[in-house]
Amino acid sequence: MKSIDNSEWQEFTEETIAALLEDGSDPDALYTIEHHFYHADFNKLEKLAVEVFKLGFEVTDAEEIELDDDSMAWVFDAIREQSLDADAIVADALRLEKLAASHGIEYDGWGTYFEDENGAELDEEDDD
Repeated sequence: MKSIDNSEWQEFTEETIAALLEDGSDPDALYTIEHHFYHADFNKLEKLAVEVFKLGFEVTDAEEIELDDDSMAWVFDAIREQSLDADAIVADALRLEKLAASHGIEYDGWGTYFEDENGAELDEEDDD
């Protein structure tokens, strides 16, 4: 993913939040925000994971995946529980993208899950 600027992250984040709320996601819930990283070199990815952990994020174990071009890469997510505060999410995305770039690692954006009014997370495999 090419590096994007603040206004692009702001637009993406605001659109994502608006879509969640429009679909009925709980505006007052805490959301699991997952920032995604990938690289072919496990050791490089691991060094970044340590730095991201030191920033206060939960870091998932790296997994090896096959990319669309049939090459292999290692991936991990940096996770934080937080409200749908666009400014805070954008600040994290910009900081993490810059940190990843300094390690030569791809930052692949962020995502979250729908939260129903009862506080339960729903993902693409859950039935409505």
